[in-house]
Order: sequence, then structure tokens, then C-alpha cells
Amino acid sequence: MPVVTMVLVFLLAVVVSGFVARLLPFKVPLPLLQIAIGAGLATIGFDVDFEPHLFLLLFIPPLLFLDGWRIPKGAFFRDWKPILALAIGLVVFTVIGMGWFIWWLVPAVPLAVAFALAAILSPTDPVAVGAVTSSSPLPSRLMHILEGESLLNDATGLVCFSFAVTAALTGTFSPANASLSFLMVAGGGLVVGVAVTFVIGRLNRLLVRRSGEDPGIQILVSLLIPFAAYLAAEHVHVSGILAAAVAGIAMHYGELSGRPLASTRMQRGAVWDTVQTALNGIIFVLLGEQLPRMLRRLPEAAEATGSGNDVWHLLGYVVVITLALGAMRFAWVWVAIRLTVFRAAWRGEDTVMPQTRLLAIIATAGVRGAITLAGILTLPLLMPDGSAFPARDVAIFLAMGVILLSLTIASVGLPLLTRGLTDVLPEPERKDTEANARVAASEAALRRLDKALAEPMDDPKAVAARAEAAVVLRDVYQRHLDYGDLSGENAEDMQRVAEAERRLRLVALDAERDELYKLRRAFAIDDVVHQKLVREIDLMEASLIDKAAH
Repeated sequence: MPVVTMVLVFLLAVVVSGFVARLLPFKVPLPLLQIAIGAGLATIGFDVDFEPHLFLLLFIPPLLFLDGWRIPKGAFFRDWKPILALAIGLVVFTVIGMGWFIWWLVPAVPLAVAFALAAILSPTDPVAVGAVTSSSPLPSRLMHILEGESLLNDATGLVCFSFAVTAALTGTFSPANASLSFLMVAGGGLVVGVAVTFVIGRLNRLLVRRSGEDPGIQILVSLLIPFAAYLAAEHVHVSGILAAAVAGIAMHYGELSGRPLASTRMQRGAVWDTVQTALNGIIFVLLGEQLPRMLRRLPEAAEATGSGNDVWHLLGYVVVITLALGAMRFAWVWVAIRLTVFRAAWRGEDTVMPQTRLLAIIATAGVRGAITLAGILTLPLLMPDGSAFPARDVAIFLAMGVILLSLTIASVGLPLLTRGLTDVLPEPERKDTEANARVAASEAALRRLDKALAEPMDDPKAVAARAEAAVVLRDVYQRHLDYGDLSGENAEDMQRVAEAERRLRLVALDAERDELYKLRRAFAIDDVVHQKLVREIDLMEASLIDKAAH
């Protein structure tokens, strides 16, 4: 099948899934609906030769880069301890514990292959986590921790996976060499991600200063950075996935010193939202497309486990492994929190053990997805002596079964677990900080206005126009100062007035836009004027909506 046709069909499937999810009388999680559409495409003859390495290159870097770019950095670095405990500690714990468990559960799977399967099942997937939690009101701080974990645990899991596959191929394994290699691969990915973003950012700012800023070019630059970081890291044999994620984090800090134009930021945000929607959807559609092929190979996989053609044993293994992964995740978090509470009590601090329901949410949110799918399909076909790689079909089926079951459990379980949940991990109080920032920004604007008004001008009419405009702007910023000062008794009333003003401005902008379209239909204005004025209204409306969202 031509690649262009395949891409267009996948994009159409994503569009259809979005409309169907909204039109159905009952709520169906979007990832499960997209998987079902992918399976339907496969049953009517739509066949895709899945290339794991190409999949990792095209899909994972931009999504991890975007997650790293958009994740709140203050929350990420504030909660770095629990994030690293989940991203590294839990992954190693899962690889060791689940490796032995899978070997015990399915004796036909060699120990090294069992460890490889456990390693590729250990990382949670940021795409899947974001998809299944998008409609579940998770506490914001908990969501930030889960996002940070998903950003970093891919590198840990894939490195452990490569060690286990090497051990299966060679029959040897050195813990010391593995630990050193892990530090080099992870550390190298971090360095490459920062270095690529720094070099591209400096070069880009230099060229922009000389030639001016073109929003289209800047958007292309941002789209290319994750691929540059990934390929550069893979070229020097370090973690490309970690490099892409770190590049997104570094991109945020790089733009603090060289901010782009407002039009660039708005257009770039829209483009990245589209890319995220398309790639997320295609991943799940592609997973569903692989499902019928996996089901056709069930008898072979069941026979490889020594249970004959009894596929129910194999399905039972999927259920047991999925539940065991959730139990290990629950146990790790419970022990980690207990130790934290104990250390705090030892220091004389007051702490409270979180609700058991919170631990259950964390365990349920451990969704497996694209990384597991792509990683397990990279298992070699042959051993060095030319024989078939042992239990390859079994490992692939078990991994894909766990992906589907974990998605299903999270899609159904998280809304139930989070129903009526209060913010048990509250964010630090930020109202005063936000108010102070608003006041400081408005005062800076007033000072800049005074400086601009002091500049001499030769044209008296221009001086008068500038003075009149300054009166209007001063009134706007003075109101900003009033609303930004939340220390008075009428702070809540001021906030209500500001919100009412925002809503009325949206109503007025909508009326302006309707009138412009009416004038265009009546040929009272031409396309150039119509498009210019509608774009101005769209930009003002977008800024008001964005302000409300934050």
C-alpha cells in the first residue's frame, strides 16, 4: 500500500474517531475507540508492515519533546524525588520482580526473555497516560508527577530491555557493566538533548536578529528540534528518547531569554496541538490495526508456552501479568510514601499518610502504550547460531495484551476512582505570586508608556494621537493594577468584575465577527479587509480564552 494512502487513511481514522466519540450517546474512551477503528481497518484488508525503529523515530520524539516543553517546570523540579523514584526505582524494581515472576508463571519463556519482557513493560507511556486521564479530574500535582515519570522512565526501561536482549543472545550478563552503561546512556541522552537545543537556539536567535522573524520558519524549527536531538543521541549510542524529552525542557528555558513574537507563539501552539492530536490518534489506530494479526497468531503463541492450543491459558497470563504490574506499582508507592512519612516524623514534622484511593489511582494510571509496542517488536528473529529467538511470539502477544488491558482498566477505572476526589496533593499557594506578577507587569508597562511619551516627535497631530492613545492604555493598565492587587477586602468582587468584563468582551467580539461576515456576504467589503479584521478579532478572542484557561 502506498505510504501516502496509508497516512491519509490513518488521519481520516483519527478525525472519524473524534466525531464518533462526541456523537455516541454513551461515553467511550477515545483511545479504545481508536483501537477499535484500527482493528476494523485491518479486518477489511488494510495491512501495515510495522517498522518499530521507524515508529520510534517518527512518533515518539515529537510527543516526548512536547510533553517536556509544556510540563510545568516548577512542579517537575519541585517533585523530582517522587518522579525519579517512579522513573528509575520503580522501573528497576519492576524489571527484577516481574522478570522472575514471568519466568515462574510461564516456564517456556527463558529467564533472559522474561527479563526483556518485564523491562519493556516497566515504562508507562506518556501518550497513553495523557489520553486516558484527559477526561478524568486527577489532582494537578499528581498529574504532573505522572507526566514527569512517563517522560523519564522510557530511557530506563529501554536500556534494561537492551541489556536483557543482549543477555538472551550471548548468554552472559554483568551487573557492573550494565550499571555503568545505564549511566552513560542516560547521562549522554541528557547532555545531547540540552546541547542540541542550546546550539539550535543560539543559531536561530542570531539569524532572527539579522533577518527578522518569520512565524512559519520558527514553527518548522520547533518541529525539527526533537528529531535532531533524537538522531544525534542515537548516532553517539545514547538515549534518543531521553534526549528528545530533555530537549523540550531545555527549549522552555531557552525561550525565556529569547522570546518569539506573539504571532509565532499562537500559531506554533495551534500547529503543535494539531500534531499532538494526529500522532496520539495514529498510535492507537496503529495498535488496533496490529490486533487481528496478533489474534491470528494466538494458537502458535499458545503452543510455544506448552499449553497446546489452549489460548485461554495465554489470555490468563495477560490478566495475571497486568494485575501483578499494578500490584507492584501499588506496593512500591505505598512503601515509598511510608518511608517519606517516617522520615518526616523522625524530623518532628507533621505529615499525613495519603488515602489508599490515591495509591490505587497511581497504580491504575500505570498505562503501557507506544514504547512497549515498538520495543517488543524489535526483538530479534534469530539467535546468533541461526535458530529462532526463543518465545518471541509469546513475548509479543503478552506485551500487546498488557497494553490493551491496562488501557481498558485505566479508561474504566480512573473515572470511578477519581469521582468526588478532593485535591489530596494540593499545589503550593500561588495567588499572591500571580497577583504580584500582574502588578509588576502593569507597572512596567506604565513606565514604558511614560518613556515613550517623552520621546520627541515633529508632527503635532502624531503627538496628539499618541497622547490620546496613552490615556486609553493608562486606563487599561490601571484596571490591571486594581484587579491584580488581591490584598484588599474587595478582591473577590474585583475578580468577578474582571471575569464579567472578559465574558462581555467575548460577546462583543462575536457580534463584531458576525457583522463582518454579513458585510462580506453583501459585498460591502472585499476579502482583504474581511480577512484582516477577522484575524484581529480572532487574536483578541484567543488571548481572552487563553487568559481564562490559565
